[in-house]
Amino acid sequence: MIYIFLADGFEEIEALGTMDILRRCGLEVQLLSVNGKRVVNGAHGLEVKADSVFRKNFVLHADALVLPGGMGGTENLMKCSLLRNTLMHRAMAGTLISAICAAPLVLADADLLTGKHMTCYPGLQSRMRGCIYHPEAYVVEHGNIITAAGPAATPYFAFAVATRLAGQEVVNKVKNDMLYEGLPEEHHRVLRVSEVLPVQ
Repeated sequence: MIYIFLADGFEEIEALGTMDILRRCGLEVQLLSVNGKRVVNGAHGLEVKADSVFRKNFVLHADALVLPGGMGGTENLMKCSLLRNTLMHRAMAGTLISAICAAPLVLADADLLTGKHMTCYPGLQSRMRGCIYHPEAYVVEHGNIITAAGPAATPYFAFAVATRLAGQEVVNKVKNDMLYEGLPEEHHRVLRVSEVLPVQ
């Protein structure tokens, strides 16, 4: 199961676009609210009813945890100590952890980006000390951490998560069905850290 965490002020396209693509790839996805109520308000006025309210030990068997951005949503995610502790424990267990736009701030707050290659919404990198920022990349994969730059990166972010869990063949078929295949490579801009020098 993949869990996408929602808090009031979340960026709708990053949450729902990611969920849509992951489900197209045959993956099970649930939306979890950290607000204590199932209805969560997006940054642009969209109300979404989450599948469940996030509680302790809810995601012990997660395949991946996904954090959409939106500055308000990110700030509200950062207020959830249960989420912070869960991210730390699941990262240590090797669970895939992914965050887009402003949400890498949540990972930095949990000390999961120290020494990691990453990307985020431009300008926020100054708040994340000890990581290696790649402004040229839409998506950066480093170990079990995936980060992405912002709303336009949503499909590539989702495809990166799906590739890890469903495989490249499944993702290629979904890309083809959605007409993403055939786009110039420059539109993808996905950096896998195995392609660069190791962290010194």
